[in-house]
Parts: sequence; structure tokens; C-alpha cells
Amino acid sequence: MTMFPEEMLHVFCPLHVVLDRTGHIRQAGPTLHKISPIPLDGARFLEVFEVYRPRVVESMGQLLNTEGRKLHLRVRSGIRTPLKGVLMADGHGGAVINLSFGIAVVDAVRDYQLTSTDFAQTDLAIEMLYLVEAKSAAMDASRRLNTRLQGAKAEAEERAFTDKLTGLGNRRAMDAELDRLSKTTDAFSLMHLDLDLFKQVNDTMGHAAGDAVLRRVAEVMIEETRKVDIVTRVGGDEFVIIFGSLTSEARLANLAARLIERIEEPVPFEGRECKISSSIGVCIRRNGQDTPPETILERADEALYASKRAGRAQYSFYDHPDLPGRAEAS
Repeated sequence: MTMFPEEMLHVFCPLHVVLDRTGHIRQAGPTLHKISPIPLDGARFLEVFEVYRPRVVESMGQLLNTEGRKLHLRVRSGIRTPLKGVLMADGHGGAVINLSFGIAVVDAVRDYQLTSTDFAQTDLAIEMLYLVEAKSAAMDASRRLNTRLQGAKAEAEERAFTDKLTGLGNRRAMDAELDRLSKTTDAFSLMHLDLDLFKQVNDTMGHAAGDAVLRRVAEVMIEETRKVDIVTRVGGDEFVIIFGSLTSEARLANLAARLIERIEEPVPFEGRECKISSSIGVCIRRNGQDTPPETILERADEALYASKRAGRAQYSFYDHPDLPGRAEAS
């Protein structure tokens, strides 16, 4: 059998190995050197590679008997990526074995950090590598697009639940929280606020001044409430705050009084001052009660109008008229 020059085998078969009659490696392709955990030149082939199909091979004679058949083998140590191979005897007791990774090529490329230069240019593995790279790039692009879409969806949902002027939640946000609470018997309290004298600000100083007032009122509410509280603007000058788990009349009364006091602070606008006040109604649902949240909202609204009838700039509890100096809801 005529042997091809070593350089030709390196180009055409970068995973080849040439064996002498004793089964020792005379030369090996560059890619085979790259994946072997030990030096190959002079090593006994069957001590480096394990042939496990078509049957266990333990000698050079047995190896020669597999000529022309597909071999299944793997490196005995290190990364045990499976290989496929075919042997041709050289007529002098030695042989040439050409190897490939088969369908394990993707794993091999990852495990051994191989590139297209590690394969023969006509090897279909090159085509597979391009396909894998293209698929990987497509998947990365798909993930990035999906991330952007999810971000856009979340942003759109946030906008749908946000009052554009103040940055507070809007009526939809309030309805969503009340809907959630309707499925539970969790304790919560609801505070309904309405701005007194706001119409006069709009009428005498313009809507830009009114917008400045609304933004300042929103800031006050955020500053005075907890992060877990739901603060919403539900109308032109109406606000609703939902306090999860907060049912202490004393704490709610103190909070309502602070809100009224701070909202009454004049809001500067273009060298002038906008002066308003606030009326507040409060209703509580305690643990274990099944009062529908919409009923709590209606009762807080009744308490709000009791405050307005009592002279504005006051707060009222729906069913606790005994707090001193506060109006009783009807």
C-alpha cells in the first residue's frame, strides 16, 4: 500500500493516526494532537484510545481485523468525547485510521475549543459548525428580541396603570388592587382624599398651576406613605390610598392629620402661591371580615363627604365618630 506524505494526511485527514505493526503511533493529525490529553507520538494506540464497538479490541491483530468497519472509540482519559473511525491496513502490518466526531462534533467544538481550521475543508462538520453558529446567533437575537418585548410589555403595562401627570397609580391600578383584595379576607384600610379649593386655583391661576399643585400633592402622599401602600389618583383632584394590613385608627388618624397639614402648605408657582386644603374619609376592613372592597370604597367616600360637610380640611372615619373634633359619617 502506498503511503501518502504526512503533509497531505494532515490537510485531508486532520484526525488521522498512522500505526506501525506493533500498534504504536507513528504520526497523528494536528486535531488529534489537540484533543489528546497525552503526547501521541510513540504511544500505543490502544492505551490512548478505547475501541468499544463493534467489539472490545485489545491488540493490534484484533484492530486489523476491523478493517473497513465503522469503529466506535473514545479517549481513555480526560474528556471522553466519542469518536467514529475507519481503519485501512498498510500491507506491512501497520494501518491508517481516520477519525471523526460524528454527531458529537458540537460537543467536541465546545469541549476542545475547536475551530473550522481543525477540520478538513470538505468535512461536513464545517457545514454543521456554520449551522450551529447561525442557530446560536439566531437564538441570541431571539433572546434579545424577547427581552426587549418583555421590557416593552412591562413598560406598557406600567404606563397603563400609571397616572401620567403625577406618576401615581391610576384608577385602573386601584381597581386591580381592590380586585385582588376581593379574593381575600385580608385586613386593609382605604383613605379617600379630595382637594378643597382646587377649582379656584385652576380658575384663577390656570391649569399649569393646577398641575403643579397635583404633582406636589402626589409627592407629599408618597413621602408620607409606605412603599407597600397603593397610592392612586382616581379623578381630577381625587386620590385613594390603600393601606395593606394597616387597621390602627390612631395611626391612620395621625397620617390623615399629617397629610392635611402638609397639603395646606402653599405651593409656589411663577412667583405666586397656590393655596388648597384636603378633606379625607377613611374606612377599615379588619382581619376575617368579608366586606367587599368596593363597599369599603363607598364607605370611605361617605366619610369623605362627612368631612366636607363639617367644614373641609378634616378627616372622618366611617364608623368611628368618637375621635375628638372629627365629623361623623352619615
